[in-house]
Amino acid sequence: MQDAPLSGTPVPTSARLYYGWVMLPLSMLAIMATSAGQTYGISGFNAGVGASLMLTETELAKAYMLGTILGAIPIAYFGHLMDRFGLRKTVLVAITLFSMACILMAATTNWFLLVISFCLLRMLGPGTLAMLSGNMMAFWFHRRLGSVEAIRKLSLSVAMGTVPILNHWMLERFGWRSSYFIWGIGIWVGLFPLFYFLYRNRPEDVGQSLDSRRAPEANDVKNVLTGMPFAEVVKTSAFWALSTGSGVFALVMTAIVFNRISIMEQQGLDGIESAYMISALSATWAVTQFLSGNLVDRFPPKPFLILGQLLFCLSVLSLRGANSSAAVLLTGVLMGAGQGFYSGASHPVWPRYFGKLHLGKITGIWMAAMVAASATGPYFAGVVRDVTGSFSASLLIFAVFPIPVAILTLFSDFGPTPGRRPISNGLA
Repeated sequence: MQDAPLSGTPVPTSARLYYGWVMLPLSMLAIMATSAGQTYGISGFNAGVGASLMLTETELAKAYMLGTILGAIPIAYFGHLMDRFGLRKTVLVAITLFSMACILMAATTNWFLLVISFCLLRMLGPGTLAMLSGNMMAFWFHRRLGSVEAIRKLSLSVAMGTVPILNHWMLERFGWRSSYFIWGIGIWVGLFPLFYFLYRNRPEDVGQSLDSRRAPEANDVKNVLTGMPFAEVVKTSAFWALSTGSGVFALVMTAIVFNRISIMEQQGLDGIESAYMISALSATWAVTQFLSGNLVDRFPPKPFLILGQLLFCLSVLSLRGANSSAAVLLTGVLMGAGQGFYSGASHPVWPRYFGKLHLGKITGIWMAAMVAASATGPYFAGVVRDVTGSFSASLLIFAVFPIPVAILTLFSDFGPTPGRRPISNGLA
């Protein structure tokens, strides 16, 4: 990766503050901005978009699926750009393009333009910008990476709990087109100047060291960009365990969130129950993610990855039988705990085990697979509902998915734990 500071030499900074703590809120703002392209952000406008463009629910779901699949393809290329040009340059481009995608969505007038808009929103928001945000902290923290990642991901939980409310408010007052225009302008005006003036790629750019305010020494190799060749990465069971595990969460979570109101109504509940489930999910996700992230700084991630998959399995079974407010809240708690334990434990593994040399390419492919998986979930659930008359069968199938992934995880190696063993084998 080429460093991309504002100037060609390291920029001095106050020794009282480790600059990684400035990078953390920037990465949190970046992940929150992806809400305009996340399922929980898009789904709130579904009714307005469908009515305005005269589309059926099936046509809308097909546009979303096709756009998401097409959008997943180029994400890995943005990861390559990150490795080549540095995070700062790449994220500035991503912010600009994502803002333009929101404005294009506001101007959509037919199904084909809607597919293109969904493609760009999914590719640039929850795909590229989320991937870049997820890689930022690895260049500033190592031993506390799990704890810092847990803090960063709190912003996603907050966004999931608040953005649907914000979108509903904007939809009622401005309509879906103006709402997306506001998103586009707001993201660029709010983020681009902050990242342009404040973002740095690595501690060396401000005369500091990985995890420390001290100046880097000549023999300090902790933040050297080393790591596994990509050809070796794809041969590890850890890569496939993390990729398939994240894919399962993306596929099933997207299907449930996208169809949550219909699922509740099918089971004799009011649509407002879906809001209770999402609120419980977000709160529990935030707590367990923070707990899991702190624990993997001291203990191996494997137990928390498996626990997350098993809790997620139970949550889907709980949703399938939910017929009261209490059952819906329990479902949200179980689902949030599963997602929280898994995401808190999984993200630090990428830089710790595979290194940072090809981190953009590795996580770009992982993110592309996640985005593609998220495209199939809502459509699969809709097809099964059309065939069987309910979501019950698809939820039962979804509940099975985490089991083989948990077994694969059990027999995979996820590398050293920072609190127990030193960095070795050339891995950063």
